[in-house]
Amino acid sequence: MKKSIHNTEHYKWGADCDGWHLLKSPTLSVIQERIPPGAGEALHYHERSQQLFYILSGTATFLVGTTTEILAAGESIHIPGGEAHLIRNDSAQLLNFLVISEPMAHGDRINL
Repeated sequence: MKKSIHNTEHYKWGADCDGWHLLKSPTLSVIQERIPPGAGEALHYHERSQQLFYILSGTATFLVGTTTEILAAGESIHIPGGEAHLIRNDSAQLLNFLVISEPMAHGDRINL
């Protein structure tokens, strides 16, 4: 079945951020997310899940451990399980990205 943000499960998180489950299974999750300017998430880690973030549009600021990484459209970053991280949008444009988690990260998040 063809999936898009128009025909799949949607959820809100943080301050006006959106997520759409493009694939939701216990072993693999693919979510398209959107973060408005000035918003982001809290520092956290996943005990089991590794994640790959792929930027579709906009600019993402990541904190991974103690290192700050800036990613533009077409770039990605891998976050191993157990690594503290966060993503935020410090730009004036909307940030759109994919987050791919193996296994699914929902229920495996520890906020710091």
